Amino acid sequence: MKFLSDILVASLLFFAFSLQGIDINRTNIEEISEQRTLSIIKPDATAKNITGSINARFEQAGLKIIAQKRICITQEQAGKFYAVHREKAFYDNICKYMSSGPIVVQVLQGINAVLKNREIMGATNPANAAIGTIRRDFGENIEHNAVHGSDSEENAAIEIAFFFSSLELID
Repeated sequence: MKFLSDILVASLLFFAFSLQGIDINRTNIEEISEQRTLSIIKPDATAKNITGSINARFEQAGLKIIAQKRICITQEQAGKFYAVHREKAFYDNICKYMSSGPIVVQVLQGINAVLKNREIMGATNPANAAIGTIRRDFGENIEHNAVHGSDSEENAAIEIAFFFSSLELID
């Protein structure tokens, strides 16, 4: 019976990976994992009313939005969120910018969500981002680049906890 359940699980995993566009024959199974990542739609994008267009890209790529809220944060709150960048030249500007208007904070979930989100977003500077990425299509410049995304699974957990309680994460 255990053997049959193992075959069923393997078949379901193969099917799920196929739906996600992952070629199981070319992917090391250890590299595949269900993850959560934080996504922020920044003030420039919310001002243009393009949050739906941005979210459609995440969903079309197989990421599921499991928590979402539109909020305004203070410059102090932005400073706490971006504390890891306190010594960088852009720190004050990013804190002012992120508190300049509404943002949409959300949690994306899916297979290799951190990497997939970063691929969908594109390079930080829209001028260097690949054609068809969010930042290339919707970003204005390196500071007003439409979206933020966690850069690692570890930072994703920290960033998600900054904006959401575990009760708000519905998968």
